[in-house]
Amino acid sequence: MTTKLATQERVSLHFNPRKPATSTNDKIVGSVSHGVLMLWSAIVILPLLWTVMSSFKTSSEIFSSPFALPAQWRFDNYARAWTEAGIGSYFLNSVIVVGAALIIVMVLGSMCAYVLARYTFPGAKAIYYLMLAGLTFPIFLAMVPLFFILRNMGLLNTLPGLIVTYVGFALPFTVFFLFSFFKSLPHEITEAAALDGAGEWRTFFQVMLPMAKPGLASVAIFNFLGLWNQFLIPVSINAAGPRVLSQGLAAFAGQMGYAVDFGALFAAVTVTVVPVLIIYIIFQRQLQGSVSQGTSK
Repeated sequence: MTTKLATQERVSLHFNPRKPATSTNDKIVGSVSHGVLMLWSAIVILPLLWTVMSSFKTSSEIFSSPFALPAQWRFDNYARAWTEAGIGSYFLNSVIVVGAALIIVMVLGSMCAYVLARYTFPGAKAIYYLMLAGLTFPIFLAMVPLFFILRNMGLLNTLPGLIVTYVGFALPFTVFFLFSFFKSLPHEITEAAALDGAGEWRTFFQVMLPMAKPGLASVAIFNFLGLWNQFLIPVSINAAGPRVLSQGLAAFAGQMGYAVDFGALFAAVTVTVVPVLIIYIIFQRQLQGSVSQGTSK
């Protein structure tokens, strides 16, 4: 009996190693991870808060007491940036260009990704690899041929030309991102829709597309961030046309020379950042859902 108990103890020790060491390592890793995340959050959030606070100050206050609260909250900085600097018109142009490009690229990208993921036909892999190649091609190498193509099409220095360029710029990433979502959806759902009499278009728009909503929300956020902050493309092909927000902000910062109205400048920067935060807040639940869905698979 004693020998049997001793054997059971040895077996239990063999299959149940000591937990204190593992628990200590987990605590160390967790503490270091939380410390790094807190440091990174401070690096991101503090400059943003300082920019918002400085947008309510005068230029003299910004230089004399950069980290103090404004003596008087000057909302007229936003009025000057919106009207005198033309940020209002630039903001409207950016909303039109990015909104139209985002709608077009999400529709075309989701349809292309669905066909490449769910159908087998000659050249499907070649098309998919060409889409992947578009992700590796540096955008600045395409500026010169793109300039001449848009000029020959009569779209140079126009908002429609900028929309078409944004769509081409964001389409490869959209197809690459959504391909895995449509690939992972069960084929039984498509077969059940077909048995119920749904055609290809109805199956896609009413059945498959809603199931890929987390992926659509994620790629929409990424595309919005990339297109909203785009500067090289508008400067290259829209230099003499209606300016978007990134162009207008750069022109506003450079046209004042040495007499820079930093209060209005920081107000303009805040106006540029706020839409990005709003879009993320609206779609953050969908983004978290897509991450958890991807990890569960």
